[in-house]
Amino acid sequence: MNHAPHTIDPHQSMFAESLGHAPGRGRLVGRRVIVVGAGQRPTPEGEGVPVGNGRAIAMLAAREGAHVACVDVSPESVQTTVAEIAASGSGQAFADVADVHSPEQITALMASCTDRLGGLDGLVLNVGISHGLPMHKLTPESWDDEFAVNLRSHMLLCQAALPLMAPGGSIVLMSSLAALRNQSRNPAYEASKAGQVSLARSVAVAGESKAIRCNALLPGLIDTPMGRDATRHRPNRAAAVPFGRQGTGWEVAYACIFLLSHEASYVNATALLVDGGLGVGVARSVPLSPT
Repeated sequence: MNHAPHTIDPHQSMFAESLGHAPGRGRLVGRRVIVVGAGQRPTPEGEGVPVGNGRAIAMLAAREGAHVACVDVSPESVQTTVAEIAASGSGQAFADVADVHSPEQITALMASCTDRLGGLDGLVLNVGISHGLPMHKLTPESWDDEFAVNLRSHMLLCQAALPLMAPGGSIVLMSSLAALRNQSRNPAYEASKAGQVSLARSVAVAGESKAIRCNALLPGLIDTPMGRDATRHRPNRAAAVPFGRQGTGWEVAYACIFLLSHEASYVNATALLVDGGLGVGVARSVPLSPT
């Protein structure tokens, strides 16, 4: 019997949705959504870089019919997101700028965006940072900085959103597979992402009386600008990804749109993995086919 290994074709698991080419289906028509972290970090590659999770979520939410407030710390980056939404000819969007280190800016942001939207039905918190420091290099300052952005800001944003959000609304916190796997030697990031999963459950409890849902989304290894930064520091990070490829920002965005939509009306206080099965042990075991 021939047990020679077969090859993996990464394109077997890629579809129009994976690449952001599928048309909208009206899944968020009439919904008013704030996406915090809707910009995209610059990368050395320049032109042709893959879409980040936040930009993909904002663009897809608009394509699905939502009125979207796109928020980021970078005015240039968030304006690019809004311009791409306008160029696509689908959906409405505007840009706002805030630094989530600041509680005062968070309070003002949520009030002003909700006012411009005419209400609030959905909130996506995609903002996050990583200093990439192993345990022996952590400092109180670096730890506090990551937790201020990755966890404290999420609490403050949810706290501000709950009184403003319409009944039946939805909140999505962008956590990470790192919340469940502590293998990247990045304790502050891993711990803050695990905290987001717990916070999502707490927010779900707080929002229950208004039927406001809150869930955490846990991407695995995704080919985004942030993912490419991580790969530069750890070149073998994606050596065993399922299907012979990393995920795309669009694949994360579709999972987020599901959680925002009424399709997920009874999905609450959960942690949804978007990792190809990597977190439970699905891994590449055969070589890639030639491309």
